[in-house]
Amino acid sequence: MAEKKPNDALRKLAQAEDAKKARAEYDAAAKATDANTARLRALRLEREAAAASAAAEAKPVKKKKAAAKKTKAPTAKLSEWLQDQKGSGRNS
Repeated sequence: MAEKKPNDALRKLAQAEDAKKARAEYDAAAKATDANTARLRALRLEREAAAASAAAEAKPVKKKKAAAKKTKAPTAKLSEWLQDQKGSGRNS
């Protein structure tokens, strides 16, 4: 078995103090991260609510209009087209 050294008690005491300090730093960092996350979440929710209300205000309710039927332009007859081409100086 290993013999106990006279400094073992001091070493264990120092390790215990270091562990307490490290745990306190870890808890403080976690608490700061949680606070920042909560702050950012509140800002995001506020921004989304403002955007939703702005979109609702900007979008007026439209009445549905009856679909207008599209009518085709009257098609010209071939003879009219040929006359037009001949009149414009085109040889066919």
